[in-house]
Amino acid sequence: MTEVAKDVIAANKYVEVKYKVVDVKTDSVLTEVEFPIGYVHGVNEILAPPVMAELEGKSEGEIIEVPIDCNQLYGPRDESLVIVENINNVPEEYREVGTAILMENDKGQTKTFLVTHIGGDVITIDGNNPLCGREVVFRLEILLVRDATEEEIQHGGKIEEGPAIDMDAPNVVPIK
Repeated sequence: MTEVAKDVIAANKYVEVKYKVVDVKTDSVLTEVEFPIGYVHGVNEILAPPVMAELEGKSEGEIIEVPIDCNQLYGPRDESLVIVENINNVPEEYREVGTAILMENDKGQTKTFLVTHIGGDVITIDGNNPLCGREVVFRLEILLVRDATEEEIQHGGKIEEGPAIDMDAPNVVPIK
């Protein structure tokens, strides 16, 4: 019986993975992607460079773990990016944990801050990356590895068919 060679992850391979990010200290899952995400290896980087490098040479069905010191990716926590404010001084639309707020400084530079805590009449808004200061493990399951089509290489991923839209329908307004 002849064994079929598996495709390995390399440049111009279409890859689908699922992953979770686990905090080393607490063993809690910080992020989990339950549905496959696809990309063309070497064309677009969908994850941190150390994770992409570890995927190289792996094949469908493998599960890998990649430890990451997030201080190397995002730098150390900067407490000057943490704002603790009376909740009444913050617009109501931002008064929910997890809300992203795009802020601009006096030089016109923008940065995304997240509402991280609300307690009593105090709200905490943090401009640090949520993984900043943590050591994490990316646990990835490689679901698919195959040659990418020319179209996928050009676009960096799988080309999905959009919904069929009847442009003659009475409620469709063409965009000009």
